Formats: sequence, structure tokens, C-alpha cells
Amino acid sequence: MRRTIVFCFALLLSLSVQAAEGFLKGKLLKIEMKDVIAERGGNSFSVSLGGFDMSSSVSLLDMERALDKAAKDNKVAAVYINTDHFHAGLAASEELRHYLLELSKAGKPVIAYGASLDNSSYYMASAADRVFLHPQGGGSLTGMSSTQPFVKDLLDTLGVEVQLIRHGKFKSAGEMYIRNDISPENREQYETMLGSIWSTIAEEIAASRGIKAEDLNAWVDGLALSTAKTWVDKGLVDGLKYRDEMEEYLCHLFGTTEASDVKTLDIKEYIDDLKKGPAKKKIAVIYANGEIVRDGGDIVGEALSRTIAKVRADSSVKAVVFRVNSPGGEVVAADMIRREIELLGKVKPVVASYGAYAASGGYLISAGCSKIFTDNTTLTGSIGVFGMIPSLGKAIRKNLHVNMVDIGTHKHSSMGSGMKPLTPEEEAWYQEEIEGIYDTFVTVVSEGRSMTKEAVDEIAQGRVWAGKDALEIGLCDEKNTLLGAIGYIAEKNNLKDYRITVYPEKKSIFKEFKERDKKKKDDPLVNIKNSLKPGFKAMARMPYISIDNINYGK
Repeated sequence: MRRTIVFCFALLLSLSVQAAEGFLKGKLLKIEMKDVIAERGGNSFSVSLGGFDMSSSVSLLDMERALDKAAKDNKVAAVYINTDHFHAGLAASEELRHYLLELSKAGKPVIAYGASLDNSSYYMASAADRVFLHPQGGGSLTGMSSTQPFVKDLLDTLGVEVQLIRHGKFKSAGEMYIRNDISPENREQYETMLGSIWSTIAEEIAASRGIKAEDLNAWVDGLALSTAKTWVDKGLVDGLKYRDEMEEYLCHLFGTTEASDVKTLDIKEYIDDLKKGPAKKKIAVIYANGEIVRDGGDIVGEALSRTIAKVRADSSVKAVVFRVNSPGGEVVAADMIRREIELLGKVKPVVASYGAYAASGGYLISAGCSKIFTDNTTLTGSIGVFGMIPSLGKAIRKNLHVNMVDIGTHKHSSMGSGMKPLTPEEEAWYQEEIEGIYDTFVTVVSEGRSMTKEAVDEIAQGRVWAGKDALEIGLCDEKNTLLGAIGYIAEKNNLKDYRITVYPEKKSIFKEFKERDKKKKDDPLVNIKNSLKPGFKAMARMPYISIDNINYGK
């Protein structure tokens, strides 16, 4: 607690010095956090039984650029963050808190306020100089967890048989269909990964608040953080205030009693100003955000490959940051993207920056980049392959009383039809394909990371690592933010006057809606797949070979 007292005294001393000169001089940058902070910002439009829903989000890059600029902007005197509607992943919170700390170092007080706090919002807010909570509020620091369903017993009851063919003892994506409990290897990787992510959160919160990480963990274990008062007593927040009292506090910092006298800057307007600039040289940020597929999904292999080729041909683009936020996906689609990134790297400098996850296919597509930046909380690696082939014939006969008869020209013509189990010869055929894909994956990583194949295989086997551990075993090079990666490649290539352009270009919400509607009409499986869990999508494409692994819980 001693550090908290010393730190608060230093802050008050700083404010008192400014008070002698007329309190804080300049404007208050207000961040209300009403919009989701996403990898790529914009508007989205959806239709449900409840009607139409329009939502908006702010890109993480825009937020980082704004906070970075504010730290150097003489017009900005302080920053106020309302965390009430904060919605962002842990990796995004990790990156944002970096810039909040930089603002504090620049002598610009950061004030955070919220009615309630959770793992992600408090992790971010704890970097502020002062954190206030609503008197009847509270928080839910509960640690990290992942809840995984196992449906083998249900499938057995229905008569559905699933054959999982994989390379990698930690490759657990299809495990839910062939087991009724978690495997020792899967338990090991998740316990290690979640423990590593939480250690980052706990240690950084402790450092910011001047407490011990052991004490924080004891409070979390003992459910000692219930009421708002306990958060104050433990030193996690600095005081309790209603919204009007918070307004009075901000007024006091600027030496006034009227909120209208406090000059403010809205974060959205501040971000809009950043996008102006005539610089001709470009640093491109290419996003690979979501599941990697051949068609009809987040990252479509052929489409993103064409975008990368377009960037390669654009002489005004001088360097590229490949922003990866993907749990993986289909092999062929991922390899298309990997190949284009390889070709791009031959003519332009390319570095990778990881978001919440760069796992399996997400890691494959970026392993060849000259440098890889990650967050401590990024889920990384999962170098492995699996194929999953369901057999539904027995279930159809049992439940629908329909007999399915296969007729073919050859012995294995109906292999992978999904109506009968694979024979030993057929299973061996698939296993050989899996082994070949795995060997290629290991080779790509080996060449990209300058490691032996044996060394890669030892840390591969489908295992997922937290970014903090991925740095130690050589899967990544350096902890840094997306904006930090841009700064690195600019300095490395002596780019002093440039503008940032992002790819693929963002579609209008109406065009996205039209394309989504067209996909539903064109693909009879799309409604089935959308109604099932992400892991079950594999069973809707038969047979299915994937380098996707992650099945997350909160």
C-alpha cells in the first residue's frame, strides 16, 4: 500500500503545483467507452426476431493512435475514462493500458470511473492515476476460466459416430466429440495458458495499485471483493463517487465549479482528426481477423490473398504490418494467405502483430514475417492439424427410421460421405494426409523462426501458449502493441512522413447485409452451420481438415 500512498501524494503535489498556476490548463479528453473496441471499427447491422439492430465499434488502432497523440498534445491536460460500457478483449485491454501509462508518464492525469468493474475493464482502468467507483457498485475479479462441453455421451445416444484424426497430443478442438471428459494433455495446456494470462493481469494490476499480487490472488480466491467499500479498503480504487460527484471532482481539477467551463475533447472527434494528412508514403495494416475459410466467413483465403497481392503491387506502400487475430481455420485457405505473405515479404518489409489470438492457421499465415509482436495475453501457437469425419448413417436409421444405401464405382467411393465409419485403410489414408500437413506446418515455422524442425515439434503438438510464454520459447519476438509495431517498421525503414492505410477495405453495412443474405440463398448448409457451435461447423463440411484449435470459454 506504501507505493499507492507515495504515488497519490506525488499526483496531489503535481496537481497542487498546477493549482497555483490556475489548476489544470488545457482540455479534458473524454472517453465514454460506449462503443465496442474491436480489431476493426465501423457500423454493423443485423436482423433478428426482435427487430433491427445497429451497433458501432471503434478500431483498436484508432484508440491507440488517439491516446499516443494525446500524450504529446499540449492541448490535452488530462484524460477521463468512463468504463461503464467498456467492451474489449483482454489483449485489447493490455494494449490500451500501455498508452494510459504513457499518458501518466507525460504528466497528464488519467482518471477512470465506473459503476462496476470486471476482469477486462478493471485491468485496463487500473493503469489510471485515479480510479473511482459508484458507491453501490462493485466488481467481479474472478480469475480466468474456460468451460468446455463434451458431447460424446449425447452423440452415442443419438447414434452419431465421430472419427477424429489428428497430429498433436494437445490438439483438442475435436476432443469434445470423442470424449466425455477432458484429456490430461488438454487440461495441462489450459491450466498453464490461463495461469500465464492471469499472472500478467495480476502482476500489472499489483504494480499499478501498489499492492502485492499474492494479496490480490488471495482476495480473488476468498471472494473478498464484494462491495464497493471493500474495493476501497483493499486499495483497488481510490474512492466512491456518484456521477454528479465525479463531475464536481473533474471541475475541481480545472479550477471551476461549472462543468460547462471545462473544455473537453470527444474521443471520436479526436480520432477523426488523426485521419487527415496528405502524406504519399503508406504503411499498410493488413487485417486477418476471424476464422480462416474458403468461402462465406471472416477471412476468405482467396479474397485476402488478392488483397495482399494488391498491396504488393502498390508502389506507394513502403512497409506492411500484418495484424493477425485468428484462431485458425481451413488448411488450403490458410496456405493461400501464407504464400502471399511470403511473396509480399520478398519486395516489402513485413512484420506481424498479434491480437487476442494467433493460433493454428493464424500462426501459420504469419510465421514467415521478419518480426512477430505479441501481447502477453495473446493465445499463440497451436501448431497441429486435425480432421474430423462424422458418421450419421446409424443415427438417421435409429432416429428417423431411414436407411441410407451407398452405391459407388470403387471400393472407397463413399469415403467421407458421412454416412458410415471409415475403414482402417481409409483412416490410414486420412492420417497420411494429416501427417503431411503437419510436417509442412512445422517446416514453415522452422524456416520462419530459424529453428530446427525438432525444436518446433517439441513446442508444437497442437499446444496453445499464452503470448508471455510464446516469447520465451521463440514463437514470437517482442511484446508490443499494434501501434508499436507500426512505429517499429517505420523507424526500421526510415519512414518519417507516412500515413496508415488499412486493408481489406471496409464494406458498407448494406453491402455486407446483401452479401450475407446472398450466401444464405446460395449455400443450403449455411443456416445449419450458423445454428451450431463453432466447433460443430467441422461436421457440416464433410470431410473436414482443419488447423483450427481454440474453443474458448469466459
